[in-house]
Amino acid sequence: MAASTKMKTPYQNHIDKADFDHVYEPAEDSFLLIDALEKDLHYLKVKNPTFCLEVGSGSGVVITAFGMAFPNTFCISTDINFKACEMSATTANYNNVLLEPVNMDLISFFVDKKFDVIIFNPPYVVTKTEECGGTDIVASWAGGVKGREVTDRLLNMIPKKLAEDGTFYLLLIEENIPNEVVEIMKIYGYKSELVIKRRVRNEHQLVLKFYK
Repeated sequence: MAASTKMKTPYQNHIDKADFDHVYEPAEDSFLLIDALEKDLHYLKVKNPTFCLEVGSGSGVVITAFGMAFPNTFCISTDINFKACEMSATTANYNNVLLEPVNMDLISFFVDKKFDVIIFNPPYVVTKTEECGGTDIVASWAGGVKGREVTDRLLNMIPKKLAEDGTFYLLLIEENIPNEVVEIMKIYGYKSELVIKRRVRNEHQLVLKFYK
């Protein structure tokens, strides 16, 4: 692997702006997650992950950035939005990253204890519960009560799908009550660490990592 301490931002020239009517366009939260992974690059290179999964990959910029930094890691992504899976595939291909996108809800169908790294930029906007559960672009932002209904479902799956020495990266905003997430993961036996935090307009965005 390269000795660089920087992560490259994937090229996105292949994407037609009209595609973002159907797929979440990379924004400050996407790039904050890439910055968090870059900040943790030495830690991750020591871990030397074999399998990395991004849940809800959208345009694919985050998992592609990871794949560019870790060319020997097998990268997989999921998204409930089929058009997002297609865009993730083309983004990875355009940047010479091997990626296996899967059109599915979260991660329930994967083999247990498989992933060394799991990354999630969830739908975190506080909405009514009935706005959750779609398969179009709304699924990328509608988070339900506390903006956490989808996130909490994934938290329950992490102990089953994350390798014993694996690391889980999660982006949240303050409205999601991150301290509650830390306590939930503590019950599951995970330590937590704040990797990065940034104020973006009216949002306080942060990335937490969880590990044993």
